[in-house]
Amino acid sequence: MKSERITLATAGLVIALTTVGTVAPWLTVGVVDWRAAFEAVLAWSTVLFTATALLWVVLTYVVGAGYESPESEYGPDEIQVRILTIDAADVVQSTVDSLPAAFDDVRVIAESEIDVDGATVHVVPEKFDCDAVRKGRAIEWARRTLETDREFVLYLDEDSVLEEFSGLPDADVVQFQERPRRTGSVLPYLADVYRMGVQLEQRAFARLSIPLFAWGGGIAVRTSLEDAVTWNRETLVEDTAFVWRAFDEYDASFALAEDVCRNEAPPSLYEIAQQRRRWAAGNLEATRLLPARYRVLTRVRNYAWALSPIVTLVAVPLSVLGVAVYGGVFFLLSVALAAFTLFWYVRGALAYGREAARLLLAVPLVPVVSLVHSLGTVVGILAPPENFRVTTKVGPDE
Repeated sequence: MKSERITLATAGLVIALTTVGTVAPWLTVGVVDWRAAFEAVLAWSTVLFTATALLWVVLTYVVGAGYESPESEYGPDEIQVRILTIDAADVVQSTVDSLPAAFDDVRVIAESEIDVDGATVHVVPEKFDCDAVRKGRAIEWARRTLETDREFVLYLDEDSVLEEFSGLPDADVVQFQERPRRTGSVLPYLADVYRMGVQLEQRAFARLSIPLFAWGGGIAVRTSLEDAVTWNRETLVEDTAFVWRAFDEYDASFALAEDVCRNEAPPSLYEIAQQRRRWAAGNLEATRLLPARYRVLTRVRNYAWALSPIVTLVAVPLSVLGVAVYGGVFFLLSVALAAFTLFWYVRGALAYGREAARLLLAVPLVPVVSLVHSLGTVVGILAPPENFRVTTKVGPDE
């Protein structure tokens, strides 16, 4: 992660110096050729983001073309549901209440005693010790402690409302789709809508040797695979780390389910920045579990997402205002990439069905929304968190 930090810090310093050089050029005389440095940052950011966008197109519309979730073969009677929480009883109760009645083995894994109707609550003992930390530690305790003869364990976050369930296909890992709902500030919600458009690439994951990421808020794992892989590793992204090891060492199979979890979008700009910070830092740290080609791919993608707002918030506006900082080819690329960000947001909005019309009214805010989406990635690379931080949940009554 050190190389990413140095590069991002250098890019930030160049942007800061060139800003000063633009406003007060006499202050940077002899220090930096601000125009040349600015052009270099913009050019390399544009090239990197272009490569990432083209890869996304290949994944989504070539590798993932025509993907449909396999037919369901396992029903609720072959699944144990485990809901992870610290102590958010009201939020968990709403999640349990939303589950189809056919689920008859629902467990809540908590850090302290809470009352939840319709589920058995288990508290992780303070004395339990393993390599995994925080959420991963709780999942590992549950794996070791809760006996089950069910074929699958379905993990849900405390706020993952699953209103419909059509069964699980015959795959070792089944990823549910997510559809965040607004709980507070508008911009974090819109950033999650944007992320839903980007996550169309998940339909290609079943055709890759290793999925590029996983979402643990709605994921079903075959019990035998879980016992082989375990969750016993120190990481900030226990879900992705589990899947990476499962596919690299055990040749697991993947399916993207049709069913959707309505989880909570972060309620504030601070919360979404901290969430994305953890994801970015955790993913980069966990790349040690990947073979070299996937390690490079994952790190480049994280770096590109961190720099992506430079294209839409700097390159395009400057060119529109007549400040041509580089040639026509790069300008056309930056405009094309700006169009990509609009496309991702629109595709994310359309996934919301009846809510789409209202969400499309926010299209003019997409450059700012992409910044909100990416800012935490920058922070995660420059200042990775030392501990797992749970995103604040608002709950059903607020």
